[in-house]
Amino acid sequence: MRTGEVFALTWNDIDLEKRIIKINKTVYAKDKDNNGRWYLGTTKTEGSLREVYICDSLYRLLCDYKELQNKNKKYYGKKYKAYYLKTIKNKYGKIVEYKIAEGKSKCNNANMVFTRKNGTYSGTDISKYPFKIIHHELGLNCRFYDLRGSFATISLRNGCEIKDIAEVLGHKRIETTERYYITSNNNDKKKVVELFDKTINLVNKR
Repeated sequence: MRTGEVFALTWNDIDLEKRIIKINKTVYAKDKDNNGRWYLGTTKTEGSLREVYICDSLYRLLCDYKELQNKNKKYYGKKYKAYYLKTIKNKYGKIVEYKIAEGKSKCNNANMVFTRKNGTYSGTDISKYPFKIIHHELGLNCRFYDLRGSFATISLRNGCEIKDIAEVLGHKRIETTERYYITSNNNDKKKVVELFDKTINLVNKR
């Protein structure tokens, strides 16, 4: 998932029973006012609308995380931050985006997945500190978004079809996946030659 797609998730988007995550929006920051700066809008492209299967490892993590979040809600009680989705319309009256505003609503509460312990929602900013640690202490210069490329490359190397990988990533064209997300190193190139050599030798032995 793209960074904005991950931190736009609400618990309504996650079906733990069917093990499906529905990706249908993204979050972005705008000028801050008295009631927050984070907004929910449509995904990057039409092809970005998709459902992603929840594997066993992710399922366990999400269940544990939800349980922890519920414990934090009980611990902080009334001090736990709550948010609702405020509709933003254009001059024609059409809803163009939703503002994530602090407070409660009778029918439009935003049950955001990724928050701080006290419920504070900070959008994509919540991922900045961990990646600073990764960069400065581990010496790895990467961003949260770069994990998409790692996912694509590892999946391809393990025999997945490029078309399936593209659909999971939300790419309409597989060329986008091939050109910008699949990486190759010296070991990969060496493996190509070794596999070719092995195949040729098997043919010759026949």
